[in-house]
Amino acid sequence: MARPSANERFSAAASRLGIEPDIVQFPEDTRTAAQAAAALKCELGQIIKSLVFQCEEQPVLALTAGDQQVDTDLLGALCGGTIGKADAKLVRDATGFAIGGVPPFGHAAQLSCWVDQNIYRYEIAWGAAGTPDTVFAIETADLRRLSGGQVAEFTN
Repeated sequence: MARPSANERFSAAASRLGIEPDIVQFPEDTRTAAQAAAALKCELGQIIKSLVFQCEEQPVLALTAGDQQVDTDLLGALCGGTIGKADAKLVRDATGFAIGGVPPFGHAAQLSCWVDQNIYRYEIAWGAAGTPDTVFAIETADLRRLSGGQVAEFTN
């Protein structure tokens, strides 16, 4: 039996959380926040970057507004350790998705998650839906609950 596609796995996880996302697929990659914002014709800050880091060998998910950069010192203080870059294997192992397609929730395992407070400037934001060429809209008010994250200040 074939393994479900990344979009199918994301949709199933979203359904278990009580939402039915409308996945939008583009003919070109929307792997970066800038590419996604251009394709959607929205503000860069409305794109949710789902970034995986390492903190003392453990994966940590940082959900940031597309126009923000993670301050790894601030994130490390929140996590209680030193933040390092996660490689592609760690990202896939921790989330079940490849870099560029990591959604803000619906991962292989529940990760320690931090949500950038800047996302809440918008009522609606867009996140990856499992692949580098798919996105979905989400009401930002639901992001913390769906991701299991904690809202904090860790960007600059």
